[in-house]
This record gives sequence, C-alpha cells and structure tokens, in this order.
Amino acid sequence: MTTLITNGTVVSATGSVRADVLVDGETIAAVLAPGTSALGPITADTVIDAAGKYVIPGGIDAHTHMQMPFGGTEASDTFETGTRAAAWGGTTTIVDFVVQAHGQRVQDQVQLWHDKAAGNCAVDYAFHQIIGEVNDASLAAMDELIDEGITSFKLFMAYPGVFLSSDGQILQAMQKAAGNGSLIMMHAENGSAIDVLVQQALARGETSPYYHGVTRPWQTEQEATHRAVMLADITGAPLYVVHVSAKQALARIAEARNAGQNVFGETCPQYLYLSLEDNLGAPGFEGAKWVCSTPLRSRAEGHQDDLWRYIRTGDVTTVSTDHCPFCMKDQKELGIGNFAKIPNGIGSVEHRMDLLYQGVKDGRISLEKWVDVCCTTPARMFGLYGRKGVIAPGADADIVVYDPNGHTSIGLGKTHHMNMDYSAWEGYEIDGHVDVVLSRGTVVKDETGYVGHKGHGRFVKRSLSQNLV
Repeated sequence: MTTLITNGTVVSATGSVRADVLVDGETIAAVLAPGTSALGPITADTVIDAAGKYVIPGGIDAHTHMQMPFGGTEASDTFETGTRAAAWGGTTTIVDFVVQAHGQRVQDQVQLWHDKAAGNCAVDYAFHQIIGEVNDASLAAMDELIDEGITSFKLFMAYPGVFLSSDGQILQAMQKAAGNGSLIMMHAENGSAIDVLVQQALARGETSPYYHGVTRPWQTEQEATHRAVMLADITGAPLYVVHVSAKQALARIAEARNAGQNVFGETCPQYLYLSLEDNLGAPGFEGAKWVCSTPLRSRAEGHQDDLWRYIRTGDVTTVSTDHCPFCMKDQKELGIGNFAKIPNGIGSVEHRMDLLYQGVKDGRISLEKWVDVCCTTPARMFGLYGRKGVIAPGADADIVVYDPNGHTSIGLGKTHHMNMDYSAWEGYEIDGHVDVVLSRGTVVKDETGYVGHKGHGRFVKRSLSQNLV
C-alpha cells in the first residue's frame, strides 16, 4: 500500500520546507516538491491532505517505565495501554527500561521485559538496561547485550539498598562502557544524604507530599551530577544524565560540555511547567499526584526558565517523559502519612509532543528545536537514526501530521488515554493538535481517534550511539 501526504510543511531539526511525502509499505519512498515527480503525476492508494499543517518525524520518548515494579506496586500503564497513549500523542517509538535489582540476572530480566512487551505494543519499542547490581556477571552482560540491540545502561546514585551503586561500582561500569562503546545513563541524586533528610523530616512530623521535594534539595542533584561528570572524565565514558530538574545540575553539565566532554542532559515536561509550590504544595494529599524523582523544583528559584534556556543552547539534548504512572487510589495513597512511601512517577507519554509544542507557541524554542529534542536527537543518541527521527527516503514511515491551528485540551475525559485515574496535566490548553499518526506506514491515529491495534509495534534493535560529540 502507498500513502501520499501532500500540501504540508515538512519540519526537520535543521529547517522546514513545503514538500510531499510518499510512503510505500513501511518506509518513506520519496520526499518531493509539492505536486511534482520526475516520473509524472503521483498516485497513491491513500492521500492525506496536510495543507496548513506540519509533517514531522514520529516522536521518540527515550525514557519510559511501563509495568515497572516500584515500592510494592507496579506502574499502572502496561505496554499495551502505554503505547496506545503514546500513539494518541504522536510518539511512535518508546525506549523502556529493563530493571535488574540485587540478586537478579540481567539476561533473565531482559527476557522478562520482552515477554511483557511482545505482541502488546501499539508502536515500536526498544530497551535500555538498568544495572542495579554492578558485579562481574552484570559487567559481562553489558558486552552481551550490545549484540541484542541494547546499547545503554542506567545506574543510580539514589535509592540505597535498592538501586544505589557506589562510586567504585560506577567507575567499573563506566570503564566497561568506554571500552565497548555503550552509553552510561545516570540517575544523579545523592541518595545517602537524601535518606537522612527524609528521616529527619518524618521525625519532625513533616509527612505531606510537599516534603518529598524539600528533602531532595537541588544541592543533592548538583553534587551527584558533578560526581558523575568527574567519574566519566576519569574513564572517558559518555554520560547521559536523566531527568535533570535543577538548573545548577544543568550548569555543571553545560560546563563539562564546554570543556569537551561527551556529557548530555535530559529533562522532562514536568520540570518545564510544574513546580514545588504549585503542585507538590497542593492542599492535603493532592500533591502526591506530582511526586517524582528528581522532584519538581521551586518556581521562585527560576529552575523552569533556565531549563528552557538550556534546551535552546543545546545543553539539554533530549526531552523525554520518565513516564512512570501510578493511580491515586491504592497506589499514590500508599504514602498517606508518609511521603517517602508515595510511588514516584508522573504520566506524560501522551502529552510530551503537545507540551513541547506549546514552547514553540510561547516563543521559548523554535519549531526546528521542537523536532530536534523530541524526535531527531533521541534517535541519534540511542542508535535509531536513519530508521527513526527523520523524514527521508528509506526511513521508517513514522510520521505525524500536526495542526498548528488546532487545539488540545488535556484532562480526564479530554485527551487522556493513559491507565490512570487522574491527569497530572488537568486543565492544560495547548495551541496545536496531533491530527494523524503513522507508525511504519500504518495509520494508528487519525482525526476520528485511535485506529491502531495491539501487536503492531515491534522491538527495534539499537546500534551504538551516533551523536557522542
């Protein structure tokens, strides 16, 4: 089957041009000047009129946690519900995290995640690997997994007794990555210091969700980020710091980049829009809706504005979601009376493209930067570029037709298809709308709604990262 997307403006990370896009089967066959072809008039089985609209690569959310165990419960989105929501919002590839905790064998966990995802996904998916226990076996697995298309490995400086790795263990993993060409991802918070602050707050009777943010101050994020940067400098390993929320941590990343290190920063929509005061500080237990780690930062301190600035300068290289949703009932409510027991996570996989587009409308970022941080650079960073993240002949036909004159109202009963009983983005109004989404040439969302199906999405093997400069 062939599809012609005509009359639209094709937007890439480097520019925009009026063009038609011809899809043949699962791939892009040609990008043509509007209405022209050296072979004569173009015919196609299906024609999509994109007049007045943007035609962009499908979004890549490089940080999701579907069905992830956490704190005695599990993230509420399955691979089926989570990827369906992604399709609604113009994301056509997710990169999820396989979790290895203490006592678990990395290869067994990879198989478990394949079992969870296979046959269930609405869009394509790939995996990162969390190394929760650095030892000889897991270090050896870092070599083995590259051949299986898993080329990035996440470590934690937080969560003592669960995921935290010592500096010596981090050094070993970074040495392995420097040798095999893989990418180290880091959750950078000083977990030992945070644990003391948490216990002290609880002892004072400070139990509400607001104190989740207070006990994870920006200094614990900046300090851990600095340590990670220095360990990466010693080993020569590339470093990707996930979900950066503190402007001071990003300043350290920018400094390292200016010095020539292969260091990259990721942020998330929640850190661009939400805040300690407005959200974690909501009355009663409502703030639990926005408990995530790293935490939301103070608006009065200017973190949000600085994060937008670091997107413009390129020191934030990607915007992902850290999608790890939990319902209020029976999940977030586990932390009533003790904020430390609130499952950490926010659901955003459906809304990332819209929320970042609002930054275009507000003049915070350019149209091209929107495509860059949501689509193209994630593809380059995580070994998908060429197949994903670009509209070019031979690439997978992962395409979004986006209407800049449309409107999106976010909230329960509006645009909310994640498996959650609330929306962290309730009441947000976006000047823009995802009209049509193609995944490998198949329309999975059109103007009537979701038209995809479970099992369409495939596992994508990733090559070694392609943009480490």
